[in-house]
Amino acid sequence: MPWRQKPGRADFACLAWMGVLGVVSMAMLPVRAWLLGSPDRIPLLVALTGSRSGTVSLGALVHTGQYSVVWGVGQLIVHLPWIVPVIAGTIMSCKFDWVYWWAGKLWGRGMIEVWAGKSPRARHRYERMERWAAKMGWLGIVIAYLPIPLPLMPVVFVLAGASGMSVKRFMALDLTVCLAWLLGFVALGAAGGAPVETALGIYAKVANFVTIALIVAIVAWTFVRSSKKTRTPAKN
Repeated sequence: MPWRQKPGRADFACLAWMGVLGVVSMAMLPVRAWLLGSPDRIPLLVALTGSRSGTVSLGALVHTGQYSVVWGVGQLIVHLPWIVPVIAGTIMSCKFDWVYWWAGKLWGRGMIEVWAGKSPRARHRYERMERWAAKMGWLGIVIAYLPIPLPLMPVVFVLAGASGMSVKRFMALDLTVCLAWLLGFVALGAAGGAPVETALGIYAKVANFVTIALIVAIVAWTFVRSSKKTRTPAKN
């Protein structure tokens, strides 16, 4: 466990929120795949998840003139500009980031130690990221949004809480940086234009199969894990 003293209500609450975060992330995997499978669903994908690939696709739609979101209330018809899903996506993307900050405030680097586990290789990787993030300070939040296959973002956010940064300052920085990155991805998609749109069309043909595969994988993983837990007491 990440704490080094007798846990209190705040410790259990934060750990529960960590669990919620994990469940939501797993549940959104097939939803993301389905939303990315059609140009008509791209704005909703961006608004609900702040997806980077979705935001690049949104930029391509804007560039090619295919972006159109109409919202109607009674006889009032409003054409929503592309910035609306981007701003909504920024908020949705950052909605759980405070949990990592809270974990850092409560346990210091305790959560990082839990993530690293007992693997020497994993510990070395996390320690290297931790040293780098500590040197960068608040600028680490900017770099944390780089689309790289490393768990840099949660490490930076945990260290922000451990360093004593206030939650107001952390969330203000987080939202600002996230919005800036998403705008950059929109610009990237607009610069790519038609080729990005072509790639999106190819993905749309296999999106349903990707969605089904993800759902099957999640259900199978849940079933196997629950089966292991059921068999363990029986052996004892």
